[in-house]
Amino acid sequence: MRQVSPKLQTWLDNFNVQVAAIVAGGFKPTATNAREGLANLTKGFVTDIPAVAWVQDDLVSGDEYNVPVRIYHPEPETALPVLVYYHGGGHMAGSVTVYDPICRKLALATRHIVVAVDYRLAPECPYPAGVNDAYTVVQNLWATLDGREVNYLPRLSIAGDSGGGALVASVSGKAQFDEKVTIEKQVMVYPSLDYTMNTESMDLNATGYLLQKGKIAWYFDNYFQNGEDRKEASPLHQAITDGLPKTLLFTAEFCPLMDEGKQYCEKAIAAGAQVEHIHFDDMIHTFLNMEDLVKEECDAVYQAISEFLNK
Repeated sequence: MRQVSPKLQTWLDNFNVQVAAIVAGGFKPTATNAREGLANLTKGFVTDIPAVAWVQDDLVSGDEYNVPVRIYHPEPETALPVLVYYHGGGHMAGSVTVYDPICRKLALATRHIVVAVDYRLAPECPYPAGVNDAYTVVQNLWATLDGREVNYLPRLSIAGDSGGGALVASVSGKAQFDEKVTIEKQVMVYPSLDYTMNTESMDLNATGYLLQKGKIAWYFDNYFQNGEDRKEASPLHQAITDGLPKTLLFTAEFCPLMDEGKQYCEKAIAAGAQVEHIHFDDMIHTFLNMEDLVKEECDAVYQAISEFLNK
């Protein structure tokens, strides 16, 4: 029998009551309250913020836009490999600031230099601005690190959650056919991979589990503003070859995006790519941003990412 973790159920019940009340009171979603919602959730439930030896902001130069990044080096005297991180937020919310504690934990857990990307967001900057920023970073990152005289190994992996997972898959998909970009490994946490929203889990988990189907549709309507073919833009429906980076993908049972993550794994394996899939059978979407409630599960994510990147 499917059952949400008791660690989350009481909070989820209260959240659903609050949502019903504000909707009845005339709530209207905006980019502002979407951003505040994710920021407040993360700030409220990711309260352990570890120190990292060296943290600096910089820019990665691009033809279209100079992309802000925050660089976390856990051991500045040691040359370490690099992990680029794309935050979640449905292409509308999230930021380097919101994800600062998560990126700190990733840097320490993985012994990687983490480069958090502040890509442009919808609705102000609709598709494909975020994808272009994400790719600019993997194209031009080394020059930024050289300019800072960062002690690094030129080994690149990429990671992201939710909408950031979509960017991971989009970047890796493009890099398969780009000799100038080499990505060794990719990590996706409950990624958004199918903008058509045409899966069983999208309906099975449509309401009641924090991320709702109606909210996803609203995110995508803000992201795609120029009549784009959403299937063509979906990483799940783009070409996957055996040149795909080694892949680690996490799904959650009570997440609307569960099935598209599983289908991506199946498609990548069929293409000859190396894939590891980890499923949490009692978690919801965004649980990484709710660490104080589900610390063991979050620790397991960081540990699995560390093992995957370092083997």
